Amino acid sequence: MSQSAKTASQRGVRKILWDALTLDEHLYDDAHEHPRYRRIAQGIVLIAAISHAIGSTVILLVYRASIPALLLGLVINGLSVFVGYYFWTFTIWKIGHWLYRPSQNKREGFPVPNYQDLLAPIGFAHAPQVFNFLTVIPLLGRPIEIGLALWSLLAVIVAVRYALEIRMWRSILICVIGWPIVQVAIGVIQILLQELAR
Repeated sequence: MSQSAKTASQRGVRKILWDALTLDEHLYDDAHEHPRYRRIAQGIVLIAAISHAIGSTVILLVYRASIPALLLGLVINGLSVFVGYYFWTFTIWKIGHWLYRPSQNKREGFPVPNYQDLLAPIGFAHAPQVFNFLTVIPLLGRPIEIGLALWSLLAVIVAVRYALEIRMWRSILICVIGWPIVQVAIGVIQILLQELAR
């Protein structure tokens, strides 16, 4: 068993979550190598989706939404995080291949990660979103939401930097191209749900 595999099997879920929140480069560097990491990363995305759905449902309650609107909001907001996760991962993967021409990387001896290889590191980068339920705090909800989004962006930049084994500025370029699209999509969903609740 390699040292990396031993580390993966010995790390507890709380330690992995902490490492994801603190942007531990070793976690992101090893993330794509272990099936256990992919399951934990998807669990983090699930918790983030639930947290987002709870926060949005509380906001719908404030607007006195009907029961069907609450249930619809719960489902749509939870799914928006999952769909956003897979969409952003796909966007990063495609932009990475487009910008860095995988055939060149193969010639130079660099591994070219596939879409599956990016799922765990980008899943870990969703760790800040587990605090999304805090967005229901009056007057602080929007700043907290923006802060969590920026924290997640920073985490994704670190994740992509290590997953693709590229320089930091390239990782920033790849991630920043896809980030606004995901944020706008989530914002549109939230506005539609608030309008539906009224």
